[in-house]
Order: sequence, then C-alpha cells, then structure tokens
Amino acid sequence: MANLDGTVPDAGTRLAAQHAEPKINIITTRDLHDALLRGWEDFKAQPSHLVFIALIYPIAGVMIAQLTVTYNIFPLLFPLLGGFALLGPFAAIGLYEVSRRRELGMDSSWNHAFGILRSPSIGQILLLGAMLTGLFIAWLFAAWFIYRGLLGLPPDVSTPDFLRAVFTTFDGWVMMIVGNSLGLLFAILAFSISVVSFPLIIDKGVDAPTAIKTSIAAVEANPRVMMYWGLMITGLLVLGCLPVLVGLVVVMPVLGHATWHLYRKVVEA
Repeated sequence: MANLDGTVPDAGTRLAAQHAEPKINIITTRDLHDALLRGWEDFKAQPSHLVFIALIYPIAGVMIAQLTVTYNIFPLLFPLLGGFALLGPFAAIGLYEVSRRRELGMDSSWNHAFGILRSPSIGQILLLGAMLTGLFIAWLFAAWFIYRGLLGLPPDVSTPDFLRAVFTTFDGWVMMIVGNSLGLLFAILAFSISVVSFPLIIDKGVDAPTAIKTSIAAVEANPRVMMYWGLMITGLLVLGCLPVLVGLVVVMPVLGHATWHLYRKVVEA
C-alpha cells in the first residue's frame, strides 16, 4: 500500500496496520482548546485553498433550503440542515490530508486535499462515508414519520401556518421534543463512530471496522471531554450558520483541521 507521501510499507507493516488495536490516550479540555488553536493555524496557513474547499458547506446548505421551498417540504428543512452535520466528518477528508501534510512539512496546496481520492484507503473511507450517509437518510425518514404522525398537516400548508402549528399546539411541542431527542441519539451515534475514524484510516490505513471500534473506544475512554467536544462543535456550527450559512466557510475548515489534531492527541502514535 503506497502512502500519499510515496512510501511503500512492506507486507508485514500493512498487515499490522490493518489488525493492530490502536492505543487510546486520556485527554483533557486543554487538549480540545489546543486542537482548535492548531486547526486555526492550519486555516491561516492556507486560507484561500481552504475557503475554496469549504464553500461546499454554505452552498449545499442554501441548495437544501431552496429545495425544501421548491418542492414544498418545509417541515424537513430543519432535519435536513441539522442532519447535514452528520456528513461533516466525511466531507472534511481533504482537510485532514492538508493537516497531515503540513505536520510532515510537505507541500499542502489545495490539489493535495483532493489527492486523498487517490489514497489506497479510499475504499474504506467511502465505506465509512456510506455508513454516515445511511444514518443521515435514516434520520430524515424518522423525522418525516414523526412529523406525519404528530402533525400531519396538508402538503400545501403555508410556512406561517406550519410554524404556528409547531410552536402553538401541544402536538407541535411534542414533535419538537421527540424529534430533537431522537436527533440527539443519531448525532451521538454518528459522533461516536466518526470522531477520529477518518483521520485514523488516512493516517494508518486501517480498515473501517477497526477505525469505528477505535473511535468508540476513544469516546468511552474520554466521555466528559468528548461531550465537551461535541458541544463545542455544535456551538461553532450554529455560529457558522449566521448569517445565512456564510460563517461555515471559516468554521468548517477550522473544525476539520482541529479534528485531525484531536486525533493525534487521542490515538497514540
């Protein structure tokens, strides 16, 4: 398996990388702040390149909003925008590669971010990405069933009438409570299987099951700190959505790079 830096491990190294159980470190909230700071430094080092890559986030968000209006599926706007974050770790694979190359003192121009698509591990990356996509689709179906079961408004309901039903009726409040509770479970599951799994696959060439197992182990070993990390991500994403998702151009690449540096702190080299 040839790495992106051109080195070719022997067969024994490949086998060991695929089956070895990575060791997990115990981290603190100070490590989270340091990871964010390093992510910011990576962003400042290549801002034009990273903004170009990160434009996909606000553009995709605006397209989602437009589709909900065009096809009159406004009730799915919030689940679509909220669930879109489930795919963030997969969408940031190019940013992980930029951080990896900067860490090694290698050229980290924007074309190297797309070079990850030529990685020998791309199959495992796509497999894990497909799992997150499946969670995203499952969340949308669950949100739609909850909406239809509790409110079931006519398909041609206007936006003001929909919002009035959501915020001023008992069924609307129940829908919000049940929907947000279920959404939290989906978010926890996606976070647990992906918090360090993509960087681990890129860095070590492990298979997807090993990466998922390691990611879950990292959360279990650092539950409080990982909870803080999840809350930090949520808070920054909310800020990034203001105004009109433009802030995501900065927030998403910083979080992507910070995730790489968090991986370095959590998984023992």
